Amino acid sequence: MTTEATDRPFRVLLVDDQELVRAGIGTILGLQPDLEVVGEASSGRRAVELARSLQPDVICMDVQMPDMDGLEATRLITADPQVRAGILILTTFHRDDYLAEALEAGASGFLLKNSRPEQLVAGVRAVAAGDALLAPEVTRAVIARAVQARRGGEAADEERPAAGGGTANGGTDESAAAVASLTDREREVLVLLAHGLTNDEIAGELFLGRATVKTHVSNVLMKLSLRDRVQAVVFAYEHGLVGG
Repeated sequence: MTTEATDRPFRVLLVDDQELVRAGIGTILGLQPDLEVVGEASSGRRAVELARSLQPDVICMDVQMPDMDGLEATRLITADPQVRAGILILTTFHRDDYLAEALEAGASGFLLKNSRPEQLVAGVRAVAAGDALLAPEVTRAVIARAVQARRGGEAADEERPAAGGGTANGGTDESAAAVASLTDREREVLVLLAHGLTNDEIAGELFLGRATVKTHVSNVLMKLSLRDRVQAVVFAYEHGLVGG
């Protein structure tokens, strides 16, 4: 699989402070004809620099690093309009608190460092193709923390007097209206997204073409004012469209 526009391999930037880890990941990805490792960084600060100069399609990002951790690097990279790379966080399960924070920072996927090589390859391809990737082992923890944090913030807002005569739960009303604007099919697609299905899997589930599914996903993101599929997953859990 190569990018349709340029018929070239997906460009990957590896970011980890352990040289041995970078070498291992680089070896795995280097065996794939559709993936090309174009650079390596041992700190978040260097990753930010290389993200702009190398213009990778995917950045495999560690979290705990010196001179700038992966969370701050993710925030800076996703906020840079000159960088279009998707960020795949590689981490360990016991730091799921980092994962929730990385989600808010704009990461496109999460994968455990002890994942099988084929899972890593599939994850890089998924992020490069614009899909979200949440490892099954960490999805529930990530979503639970993100939802808890968001609801805690909403509760605090409700305790404050509304400014300018507005309602304290105006954001909730806006979200409800946005959900109501979805068609039945778009709502179905959102629920399947929340369950971690890819576009191809959604197409099979709903007996639709992949292009049609991509259109529905784009409409969902636009109507709900969401940045990407990961935010769509969180939104679905937050608003009770799927079980918590």
